[in-house]
Amino acid sequence: MEHAELIDSAEALEALCAHLQQQRWFALDTEFVREKTYYPKLCLIQVATAQQVACIDPLHISDLSPFLACLHNPAITKVLHAASQDLELFYCLDGRVPAPIFDTQLAGALLGYGDQAGYAKLVSAMLGVELDKDMTRTDWSQRPLSAAQLRYAEDDVRYLAQLYPLMHTQLSETRRLEWLASDFAALSEARHYESQPAKAWKRIKGHQTLRGPQLAVLASLASWRESEAMRANRPRRWIIADDPLLDMARQQPNTAEKLARIRGVNEGSLRRYEGALLNAIAQGKQLPQEQWPQLSLRTRLEPPQEALVEVAMGLLKHQAHLHQISPLAIGGRHELELMIQGETETALDQGWRARLVGGVIRQWLAGELSLQVSQDALILQPLAQQTIQKA
Repeated sequence: MEHAELIDSAEALEALCAHLQQQRWFALDTEFVREKTYYPKLCLIQVATAQQVACIDPLHISDLSPFLACLHNPAITKVLHAASQDLELFYCLDGRVPAPIFDTQLAGALLGYGDQAGYAKLVSAMLGVELDKDMTRTDWSQRPLSAAQLRYAEDDVRYLAQLYPLMHTQLSETRRLEWLASDFAALSEARHYESQPAKAWKRIKGHQTLRGPQLAVLASLASWRESEAMRANRPRRWIIADDPLLDMARQQPNTAEKLARIRGVNEGSLRRYEGALLNAIAQGKQLPQEQWPQLSLRTRLEPPQEALVEVAMGLLKHQAHLHQISPLAIGGRHELELMIQGETETALDQGWRARLVGGVIRQWLAGELSLQVSQDALILQPLAQQTIQKA
């Protein structure tokens, strides 16, 4: 593939999309900025097939519908790396999430490249190419784009288009391609990208320090701030920062004078939002107790349970080593603690993780599997088979 073509006209976009519609897959990446906005601002779309690489300039093309038709064509697989942010951007663009998806970061974990392997790491390991990352912090909203910016942008899909066939083949040969089907499908579920003001309090650092009516007030304040940030298309912190919201929830001021004593609220925000803040605080205070938000508090493990978690962690690492997968790509201590405490629907009970680890741990917890050591290695022995051998 030669250097990327910059697509900055409707005619060029139509020609590119005619090519894309003939493909079974294409590599996809985006560049965006959101430092000054609530919603990400799309600045560049990069695509690549086995024959072509191109950069679409959405700041010069008002109608992206030909490309969106490609993006939402169910017969074309969209190949991305660490897809969530790109998918969120497209959801914000027209309320739909592209599908089907192939995420090379998730695929890399099952191919032994570690948990959450970066794009540059995969390109280096699989293709022997070292990527230049000098443009990581560039402002993609500025025009014109330099030659260096375009080279950087095109590399994000040029090598993605080379990784995909290799990964697809390796996953197929190891019979792991179908393992990822549920993970890829989950990425395209719109619920992951929907703004939910009612749940915004859960993102505020320090909310765990509040209880009861304080948490109700915080939830009311956070919901108002989320809705206001969406309406104004401004970052949450530009409306009101987290720390002042926490202090408001603790102190629950009911007058403008008391509100003004909260640290961290500038005069401009106070003048603009004084009434809305006092109203949100009042609404939170009036919320009936049965409607107060509840913290997801895990019961503290007893010493015997702690011991079981340690053994379960050993089983997870054993299975990860056996299948040459990073343990963190499978799960962590949190999921194991939930299993030991009786939770029946953990991440380790879903999809390929259940097949590799979750099922084994469930068998062991049920007394159907014994652990033995042979030549310094862990051996998992079904108890039914062990009984037959003794007989």
